[in-house]
Amino acid sequence: SLLHVRPTGPLAQKDFDELAKVVDPFIEQTGGLRGLILETAGFPGWENLGAAVRHFRFVRDHHTKIKRIAAVTDSPLGEAAEHIASHFVSAEIRHFSAGHVEEARAWIAST
Repeated sequence: SLLHVRPTGPLAQKDFDELAKVVDPFIEQTGGLRGLILETAGFPGWENLGAAVRHFRFVRDHHTKIKRIAAVTDSPLGEAAEHIASHFVSAEIRHFSAGHVEEARAWIAST
């Protein structure tokens, strides 16, 4: 139960709506996800304020249902997320440099 997300441009509200359509039924059936890999060269930002709000709502609604989150990126926000977001979300968060997806996968699988 691993979700691998690779955003390619600014995040939009519809991205989180589509993601919820896929993830929510799976979580209902299984009780949660072992992990989430967020892979992006750099943080793409949000399309608009509504997208940022929807992103934070998605995190609020799902963070207790995911055991581990791996941020695979060279963006400075990747390392910051590991330290800052850990105060707000239940999931264990770890930063991996870009290109280290297999390392991130192994870390999530070790739960």
